[in-house]
Amino acid sequence: MLKIASRNKPKSASVIGSGPNGLAAAIVLAQAELSVEVYEAQPMAGGGARTLELTLPGFQHDFGSAVHPLAAGSPFFSSLPLHDYGLEWLQPPAPAAHPLDDGMAVTLERNLHDAALELGSDGPAWRRLFEPFASRWNDFTEDTLHPIRPLPEHPLLMARFSSAAGLMLGAAAHAVGWPIPRGGAGCITRALCGYLAQFGITVQTSRPVNSLTELPQSDLTLCDVTPRQLISIVGPRLSDSYSRRLAKFRYGPGVFKVDYALSSPIPWKAVECTRAGTVHVGGSMDEIAASEHNMSHGRYSDKPFVLITQPSLFDSSRAPEGKHTAWAYCHIPNGSNFDMLERLENQIERFAPGFRDCVLARHAFRPADLEAMDANLVGGDIVGGASDLWQMLFRPTWRQYATSARDIYLCSASTPPGGGVHGMCGYHAARLALSRLE
Repeated sequence: MLKIASRNKPKSASVIGSGPNGLAAAIVLAQAELSVEVYEAQPMAGGGARTLELTLPGFQHDFGSAVHPLAAGSPFFSSLPLHDYGLEWLQPPAPAAHPLDDGMAVTLERNLHDAALELGSDGPAWRRLFEPFASRWNDFTEDTLHPIRPLPEHPLLMARFSSAAGLMLGAAAHAVGWPIPRGGAGCITRALCGYLAQFGITVQTSRPVNSLTELPQSDLTLCDVTPRQLISIVGPRLSDSYSRRLAKFRYGPGVFKVDYALSSPIPWKAVECTRAGTVHVGGSMDEIAASEHNMSHGRYSDKPFVLITQPSLFDSSRAPEGKHTAWAYCHIPNGSNFDMLERLENQIERFAPGFRDCVLARHAFRPADLEAMDANLVGGDIVGGASDLWQMLFRPTWRQYATSARDIYLCSASTPPGGGVHGMCGYHAARLALSRLE
């Protein structure tokens, strides 16, 4: 643990944004005995990690992600006593299920041996692929959840790994599961804020920062924002060349998301889906590929690939007794205003006939609605920027967390290791800022 400040001459820091990365950065700075102020534009801290009554009273919906394998497996979050501040992980019996048109479903089992059995003749190949990463999760994340290094800490292990997010999530399923936090994603935020409070730090909510000139002078400023907001907020403090590089940063696909209040669980034809924390609705591999290909070319699939979770199946606190919540989304072009509701629900009905009869209320988010509730979700992009090879290696530029202003740092999902509720972007940015401050 770095300690920079002294009792005679304390250093100060401002953190803009209170998503998981902003809070992680604030914690690292507080642990180093800096005086820290955290500013949040929304009325509630958390960014994408918030839980809200979006449909009817008593129905608790996650604004952003609902299932959190990387939060449970985060090296930084795991180093904190977040359980003491109310964070409890609930493990669905199966991390994921994929229903098929014949009424059957393929499930991803948490136990690697059971997963191999479920996959039949493909089981041995699955085991060979994922066992090295799942069995050495801590070593694995030491490289994958850190900035790109010329030489990995575990080169032989990393030689078996590509940059595919699917491999990361598949390994997590067997190492730490795909759990949900009891009470919703907001409980992750409350636990982080509770830990921060021991340093005397509270998040200043409803406090948007449009310019650094609005803030008291501090030794460090860490920004949990995307490149677009950084240019706007920091402005003339950045060099022209650096600002031009930031302006070229590319954002990823948008999301069309719907939250549901239900009178009963989704009536899947394949009962195996009721065991799964996440259900992948897309039919065949060709259909899923066509859906994502259409989206990447500015078109809208009649049969979109839809991700669904029903937290209330495993956490009764999420809905009134006997009732349920559900959360679903599909990809659409960034910034699109197209209404995917009918197509999305047709896909659910395809594998769960009678689904619409269970709907008590729904709240649909188009990309602009998501961005209005969290400015980091530019055009509905939920992962902080396109994840092509160049932007994974140099995210958002070759400077990564550092900017052209020595006392200003970027700590959002637009920096390595990218999107996901894991706090590692904020952790690494704060560590770099402290080392350079000294």
